[in-house]
Amino acid sequence: APAMKIALSISLVLGLLTPLAPGFASLLVLRSLGGLALGGVPALAVAYLAEEIHVRHVSLAAAIYISGTTVGGLLGRVITGPFADLGGWRLGVTAGGVLSAIAAIIAITLLPRAQGWVRPVGRPTTSVREGVLANLRDPGMLVLYGQAALLMGGFVATYNYLGFRLEREPFGLPVAISSQIFFAYLGGTVSSSVAGRLAATHGRRKVMLTCVVITIVGVVMTFPDNLAMVLTGLFVLTTGFFGAHGVASGWVGARARVGKAQASALYNLFYCGGSSLFGWLLGYA
Repeated sequence: APAMKIALSISLVLGLLTPLAPGFASLLVLRSLGGLALGGVPALAVAYLAEEIHVRHVSLAAAIYISGTTVGGLLGRVITGPFADLGGWRLGVTAGGVLSAIAAIIAITLLPRAQGWVRPVGRPTTSVREGVLANLRDPGMLVLYGQAALLMGGFVATYNYLGFRLEREPFGLPVAISSQIFFAYLGGTVSSSVAGRLAATHGRRKVMLTCVVITIVGVVMTFPDNLAMVLTGLFVLTTGFFGAHGVASGWVGARARVGKAQASALYNLFYCGGSSLFGWLLGYA
């Protein structure tokens, strides 16, 4: 819990400093530093849940957490888009920074003290290294990490480039309108929680694979140059993705026998790595 509060505090400050960046290079530096700080929060959150909640309920708790992240992702985008269209990127980033600061302050204030955390035996650096290595040696964990990279990579690539497509012909939508496609995140708000509940009764593997298939169907639906079909496909894709992500992140926390924090951190590393790599690389396709 203290580690999460520190990460949130750093990201809060960097988020408020970002609009003051004098140019593109400094903007990238500040955003990168903010990503380093904020990137640890999801890993810490899932590890925190895995330690505080009975193993039978970890998947559901993690899925509800993922459901909350969809709301944050939605608000950050639908609020900043119109502001950026109105007054440029600085105004858009300022709106996002203020929103994030409010959320961070609420989280820092209300986050309960950890009750299930046990101090590792031995030196902290040794415990961390052992936790990382133990989870990287687990083939099941590697599959889940691979799923995180591929799912997030495909998901981010779709959203990255669909906005540009919608701004061109035959759609010709302005930025203030095209940025509203992120309302499709509401599908993920529901599906991540529902998938967590279904995983508890029908098994994680079956539910996760079903969500992956739904994601693929959604991608295919975005192919035609028909706005209604594209938006429907985006909603289906988002619903499937967040369902799979919710199950996978909870599965990692429940599966880890040692180094729960490192297991979740590795999942988040592959998740963000897939976003960075495939979110860029698939642009060539």
